[in-house]
Order: sequence, then C-alpha cells, then structure tokens
Amino acid sequence: MNRQGFGGAPSSINFSTGITGTAINECPPSDLTEEDLDSLRVELSKTEDEIQTLRQVLLAKEKYAADIRRQLGMSPLSNIKQNLSKGWQEVQTSAPYLTASATLEDISHSTVYVRTRESLSQAGQVTSSALSTMGVVITRRLAEMRRWCDVICVSVFIFMLQTQQSSASSKPTTHPEPHQTLRLSSLLRTWLAM
Repeated sequence: MNRQGFGGAPSSINFSTGITGTAINECPPSDLTEEDLDSLRVELSKTEDEIQTLRQVLLAKEKYAADIRRQLGMSPLSNIKQNLSKGWQEVQTSAPYLTASATLEDISHSTVYVRTRESLSQAGQVTSSALSTMGVVITRRLAEMRRWCDVICVSVFIFMLQTQQSSASSKPTTHPEPHQTLRLSSLLRTWLAM
C-alpha cells in the first residue's frame, strides 16, 4: 500500500477532501479540477473495495473462531456466562466498588439507618394490620348486603306466592291480610336466624 496516507512517511492529506495541504473550507467542491475529482473518485472506489475486503476477511475469521469454539465445546451461551462472570469479578475487585461497599457497610451500621429501618418496619406492620382490618370490615359489609338482598328476594317471592294464592282463590286482594303479614315476618325472622 504505497498510496497517500498509508505509507511510512506522514502525509499532509486532508481526508475530508483528499487534497493534500488544504483545509476543509478552503476548497469547495466547485473549485476542484476535473483531475482532482477523478482522483478522489478513484481513491473512494479503492477505499470502498478495501472496506469490503476487510469485512469479508473479518467474517471469515469470525466463522473460523466460532468453529474453534465449537470444537472446544464452548457454546455462545457459556462464552457469555464466562465474560459476565469475569466482568463481575473485575467489578468486585475494583477500587470504586470496594469503596462504595465499605461506605454502604458504614451506613448500614449507623444509628440513623437503624432507626429508619425500624420505623419503616413498624409502619409496614401497622399498614398491614390496617389493611387486614379493612378487609375484614369490607367482607362483613358485603355479607350483610348479601343477606339483605336475599331477604328482599325472599320477601318478594313470598308476596308473589300470596298474590298468586289470593288470585287463585278468586278473592281479589292487592295487599296481604294482617295475619299473613305476621306470618311473613315470622318466616323472615326464622330464615334470617339460619
């Protein structure tokens, strides 16, 4: 590779334009000669070809390395595990980690931390107890509501039976007789006591 920029001697090439000895803003594309433009196009083409070749070589090397790993019994997952394990060991032995760990250890033994931890623990217990009590109360209220719904349904059913019975006996009544209402009340009390 004896082209400009790749030899042993340092070059004053400007890679933004490919013209030697010029600054980026000194030579706009319209001021380039046709010969300079052709030279740049050739250089670009060669560089793109080299990039493509390097990609192919890299791909071949990656395949070869994967084949060697497979022959050694190293799966990609075990390789990732190994890298993570190594990285974690490096983190644990690093100075910032050790400093932070010592600081956290000091904090966890401080009186402020201990008091805060105890306060939060007590607050959690109180909150848990309150929520539990609230759950019991809500359950009781729902049970009471269900009983009242059942009472209403039974009352309506008995009233409908009495209405049907009275219409079947050809005696038109819109309201049950007082002794029937008492019987209905006693039936409801008995049912509620169950």
